[in-house]
Amino acid sequence: MKKLLLTLTIAVLAVSCGEKTDSVVLNGNLRGDVADGTQVFLKTAGENNSVKEIDTVTVKDGKFVFNTPIPTTLDPYYVFIDKVRGNMMFFPEQGTIEMSAHKDSLRNVIISGTPQNDMFTDFIEGSKKIGEKVQSIQKDYQKAAMAQDTATVKALQDEIKEIQEEGKEFEVNFVKENPNAVISGMVINRLFQNRILTEDEISELVNNLSEEVKKTAAVSAILEMINKNKATSIGAKAPEFTAPNLNGEPLALKDALGKVTIVDFWAAWCVPCRKENPNVVNVYNKYHDKGLNIVGVSLDKNATEWKKAIEEDGLPWSHVYNEKDVQEIAKLYNVTSIPSTFILDEKGVIIAKNLRGDDLEKKIAELLQ
Repeated sequence: MKKLLLTLTIAVLAVSCGEKTDSVVLNGNLRGDVADGTQVFLKTAGENNSVKEIDTVTVKDGKFVFNTPIPTTLDPYYVFIDKVRGNMMFFPEQGTIEMSAHKDSLRNVIISGTPQNDMFTDFIEGSKKIGEKVQSIQKDYQKAAMAQDTATVKALQDEIKEIQEEGKEFEVNFVKENPNAVISGMVINRLFQNRILTEDEISELVNNLSEEVKKTAAVSAILEMINKNKATSIGAKAPEFTAPNLNGEPLALKDALGKVTIVDFWAAWCVPCRKENPNVVNVYNKYHDKGLNIVGVSLDKNATEWKKAIEEDGLPWSHVYNEKDVQEIAKLYNVTSIPSTFILDEKGVIIAKNLRGDDLEKKIAELLQ
């Protein structure tokens, strides 16, 4: 059910027209007991997941105003109220934007005034209708589960799946119909991160977006991930790297290639990696004389633990480790979780990925028999 909705800080929005200005003007109206002089912060996302502060103003008679230059991209801005939980999101485009909320429920903000925020409103309203259906079914599901009514539980599970599909169709259709909306790029990003659509489907949606929307952080992140995936897809030449081996000497991938080479990303603290190691040792012992090499790339942060794990698990192949180096290597290979393995041919071309257990041995046997 979480896949139905984009995680946003705003739940309900309203539409109206705003006066055109040469800057971004945000008129805020806060209901509830908000003392005069309370600070209001305008922020956006910075580099490396940091927070960039744009401006700070104070509340007067429950109102505040931001007047800031028009940014180079339409990445969202966030409004934070001092000592108040939550925040309010909007798109900082040229014009006058009206924002109204109760201090105890910032998620229920009402915002209006410019085209981007109007399209945002349309998306939220559509998502809200689907979310209401989910909430209604959840109540019935909980009752049926508590009553151990398996027939009703099964029927409701099927109904939930139908609504999930409805939610996906709504989001995809919204993106297709609103290529100029920044929220469309954010929706695609979520669909991509949650693997709701294939990479080809994501690429098609991205290609349909306006050039302005493609410049936003959400879409740039998608394009970067797609390019990284292509760099380590089957049929691509494996990225070259050099890092210190067990003796502290530099080992280059190109110098470690055999007829078949496994590049194995692992760590001493990784339980699934350690469980898989006996199988990899067995495969290595069977096929090393026929041309199998392995390069273990450790993501450990403690060299002592790394060396201890190699000794305990009896891993006789080449290993490299240096915290800074291996983090860069992991980025080259787009490794976000371990164990992660890449099987290369004698020219360093990737021919298989992430095979374990019997599947790994079958593949190596096929390549070296």
